Order: sequence, then C-alpha cells, then structure tokens
Amino acid sequence: MFSKRGRKTAGILALILMLSTVLAACGGGDKSDTGAGLSGTIEIDGSSTVHPLTEAVAEEFGMENRDVRVPIGTGGTGAGFKRFINGEIVMTNASRPIKDNEAKEAEEKGFEYHEVMVAYDGLAVVVNPENDFVDKLTIEELKKIYEPESKVKTWADIREGWPAEEIRIYSPGTDHGTFDYFTEAINGEAQISRNDGQITFSADTNAIVQGVAGDKKAIGYFGFSFYEENQDKLKLVPIDNGTATVSPNAETIKDNSYAPLSRPLFVYVSKKEMERPEVKAFLDFYLSNAGALASEVGFVPLQDDQYQQEKEKLGL
Repeated sequence: MFSKRGRKTAGILALILMLSTVLAACGGGDKSDTGAGLSGTIEIDGSSTVHPLTEAVAEEFGMENRDVRVPIGTGGTGAGFKRFINGEIVMTNASRPIKDNEAKEAEEKGFEYHEVMVAYDGLAVVVNPENDFVDKLTIEELKKIYEPESKVKTWADIREGWPAEEIRIYSPGTDHGTFDYFTEAINGEAQISRNDGQITFSADTNAIVQGVAGDKKAIGYFGFSFYEENQDKLKLVPIDNGTATVSPNAETIKDNSYAPLSRPLFVYVSKKEMERPEVKAFLDFYLSNAGALASEVGFVPLQDDQYQQEKEKLGL
C-alpha cells in the first residue's frame, strides 16, 4: 500500500531486507497486513439505496483483505429480506426496518439476526428542471398524487393555477424499502399506492432519475443520495410538512426537521454468520469507517458514539 523508495547500494538494500524480516516476525507491517489469514465470501443483497455505502465499505475492506470476496446485489429491501431469512445470503441492506411478518417468518425458521443502523437518509421529491411552477408540495398534495384511486391526471388537479398538462408519475418498485417508507409516510400505510396508467414503477432508481430528467411533465422520488449524484439534471422540491417548508440536506435529515421523509438506514447480519472471523471483521470495519464513507456517498453519518453503540451491540 505504501510505495518504497529506490535504493542505490547493496548495503542499504540488505539493511532494509533485514529490518523487514524483523518487523514481520514481530507482527509489524503496513495496513494491508491486517487482513492476513482472512478468506471467504460475504454475499450481500437488498436495498439499492444502501448499496453505495456498503459497496464503498467493501472496496476499502477488500484493499486490506484481498482473499475475502464481498459480492453485493441490489434486489431491493423486500427481496433482500426474503433471501436473508432463507439463509441464502450473509447480510442484507435495508432502507427500512424489518417488517413484523418478516420477523415472524425468521422466528418460525429459527433464523436469528442483528439489526445494525449505519446512516441516515432523506427521500428527495424531484421534478424536471424545466418545471417552473412547482415551488413546493405539501404532504396532502403528495398524497393526492400517489394515493390509491388518485384522481390526479394533470398538474392542475393538484393545485389551482398550475397548468392543465398531463402529469407523469414515477415510483420505486414495490420491493423497494423506499417505496414502503414513502407510502407509509405519505399514504398512511406501506405498500398502498395508486397503480394506474399515470404511474411507472421501476426497480432501478437510475431509471427514475432518467425518466424525470427527460420529461418536463414528470415527478418522482428516491433516496436523497441519488439526487445529490444527479442534481445537475433534476429540480428538488421543498416539502411543506405543516410546520415548515423544508428541503432535504445533511442537517434537516439528521435533526428530523425534514420529517416525515427522513429515515435511518440499516444492514442486517445473520448471528450464525457472525461467528465467521471474516464476517466479524467486515462488520467491525463497516462501523469503524461508515461515518466517513457515508458522507462521501451522499448519506448523513451517525454520531461517533452511535457507531460505538452499534459495535457494542454486536460484541465488537
């Protein structure tokens, strides 16, 4: 990991070789030595929202532990929990807590797990940059757009004075934790949403980004980190929650003033798999580095003492 300066004399080279041998015998060496002896595969699936953080952690971990493979899928929170509870994967990313019915299924199967909070996120509501009339949306207006049996067909149906132009609506797919979170926060119950010709569901968040970016009549929502990555081609909509009109950012997500569209993010790990040294090392590395990496990928990190509490919960 660290480059070595060239040496011109055989004497200096011999000295370096001798010192290296002594350090190795004493357990010394650079950062890459911390993974010596660890090997195996840690398969992860689940939320595409949490994926960038777990992927960043896996990349850094892999630099120090080259014999440990960490393949990461993006099947969505719901699909991830199904595979996780069936024992198909070691960990799952989740943009919502495990549901009661999922927890019950795990209990019936004798499957034990740890819930680990890793960061905060907010849901960004976005429109096309050419949309010059949407200045904000209220919670009631969002519900009007996305609720079951919605009558909204045009922008004028949302607010008087807006143009009578067709509205095209985008949403994460029904397996997404983001869909669960949004529908519960806005419509009052998870998985309850309009499902007609006005709305397009997509398992791929990037497809929603492209859909809204390419259509001046469109609206959509997804994790705030996706907005930050694509803010040059999207317009962020402030949300009036009845107390204040707030836009998502690091502070409003962290202090929950962006309620009800701010949320914690999780990873879940099998208790049985935690007995494997490489899995334990990965979780320790994750919680030691999540704070710095969360900011890099557009999430809001927990406080340092919160990460320490998560470590203690895992016995790390």
